Amino acid sequence: QVQLAESGGGLVQAGGSLRLSCAASGRTVSRSDMGWFRQVPGKEREFVAAINWRNTNTYYADSVKGRFTISRDNAKNTVYLQMNSLKPEDTAVYYCYASGGSWGQGIQVTVSS
Repeated sequence: QVQLAESGGGLVQAGGSLRLSCAASGRTVSRSDMGWFRQVPGKEREFVAAINWRNTNTYYADSVKGRFTISRDNAKNTVYLQMNSLKPEDTAVYYCYASGGSWGQGIQVTVSS
């Protein structure tokens, strides 16, 4: 099982940017599809973005299209989520996911209005 560790979260004002990183350890994720999800208290975890293992296709939730960008560096075993033009409704705990069922512990992103 791969271990995933998110970093880069925090507090930012609306309109600002953050870059989340997800570092994998234990095994390579170069052949794994990777994704980001988020969850707010009382709601189900929702899909944010995904990238295939070949690094040829990306997918986004409608709510983040045009603002968020997912990318990966297989040499570093790391996936990124660049978040621009952040809105208060983007406030959530963000989770990294690797196909096969591995989840990170999550990291808080708070966007103030």
